[in-house]
Amino acid sequence: MKNNHRFRRAAGAALAASLLMGGLAACSGSGTTANAGAEGASAEDIAKALDTETTLTVWGWAPQLEPIVEAFEAKYPKVHVNLENVGTGNAHYTKLQNAVKAGSGAPDVAQIEYNALPQFALSDSLVNLKDFGAEELKDNYTASTWGSVNLNGGVYALPQDSGPMAMFYRADVFEKHGISIPTTWDEYVEAGKKLHAADPKAYITSDTGDAGFTTSMIWQAGGKPYTLDGSTKVAVDLQDEGAKKWTGTWNQLLKNDLLSPVTSWSDEWYKGLSDGSIATLIIGAWMPANLESGAAGASGQWRVAPMPTYEKGAAATAENGGGGDAVLKQSKNKAAAYGFLQFANGPEGSKIHAANGGFPSTTADLESDSFLNAENAYFGGQKINEVLVQASKDVVPGWSYLPFQTYANSIYSDTVGQAYGSKGDLNDGLKAWQDATAKYGQQQGFTVTTK
Repeated sequence: MKNNHRFRRAAGAALAASLLMGGLAACSGSGTTANAGAEGASAEDIAKALDTETTLTVWGWAPQLEPIVEAFEAKYPKVHVNLENVGTGNAHYTKLQNAVKAGSGAPDVAQIEYNALPQFALSDSLVNLKDFGAEELKDNYTASTWGSVNLNGGVYALPQDSGPMAMFYRADVFEKHGISIPTTWDEYVEAGKKLHAADPKAYITSDTGDAGFTTSMIWQAGGKPYTLDGSTKVAVDLQDEGAKKWTGTWNQLLKNDLLSPVTSWSDEWYKGLSDGSIATLIIGAWMPANLESGAAGASGQWRVAPMPTYEKGAAATAENGGGGDAVLKQSKNKAAAYGFLQFANGPEGSKIHAANGGFPSTTADLESDSFLNAENAYFGGQKINEVLVQASKDVVPGWSYLPFQTYANSIYSDTVGQAYGSKGDLNDGLKAWQDATAKYGQQQGFTVTTK
């Protein structure tokens, strides 16, 4: 979705600690939150709730939510929706968790990023949507986004958007310097060397260190650094083969000064995207709207290609950003709240979401001729959705986040970030990140193993 970079901001350590202490208490002795406090409603109950005078409160920051709410209220005039943007990232999650901890004040529905969802599900804050029949919707969504909301045997949100990764690149810059479009990471590194040698002010990409980007790159490389067994047993392995594949490639870019030093989402970054001094972005499918608004002067110059891979011809990508909508256990209107989720993340809402710059997670929208064949003028008339939809099909399966991922992300700059700053070994940074993450998990009562 637009400004989806907000999806990757980490919540603070205090929030993570509060979530986890409450979560472990709620889950002790059960081994799973899937059946905790089971309460649901039939399709008839949901239809009745949507035909009853009701007020729902929805917390979310996505700009697409406004037109979705308007359409929902038009279809269900007896339900009024108070849409509140209480902040993004840390501000959103802190306010949500404070309400959960207080036992009152939480919304009926909240937008939650995929990487933050496990913490709220673990703390028994969310309704298990299986009790409302959500499991029947599995085939409506891409495998990767459905996997992100299906936790410990329960379904804790309906996917809203997705961010399968691709390579956005400046066709004019590549043509000017006679650089072929890289299809492998080895070719990508060579393209970076050739570009920077030809123009010392130009870089193959920008990256000063970002937790969401790092985990997505490890995901694409086949890494599975986080696993959860039951509710309290966690394994952290940031030294697996996938992690080392990524550091082996990225260390070459870092140590040879082939990464732009500007900070992502800054004015300087957008300037680099506009003038071509940043030649590619490896990023989620939600990026086009950000380029169109932030680098308008580069219209017609950008294109989209599949993400480079470690093995030529073996398509593989990962998700980067995105999230879904969940029903809070505090809601007194759960049936109506679930009805809102069905609309917002079903056929009608998803079309509105896509029409307003979001990248859908619904397979029907991704496979529609109108979506696939849409020519994008900013990208020189390219049918970019053909590339992005294929990317959604090529996401490497089996990924999972930590039940305290927001805390792990909050200490990234103190570990891997230090390696970026010193142009050191990113693998050493991953080791430090792993150790600090494991230590925290143990302090919160998890049984944590590392490699």
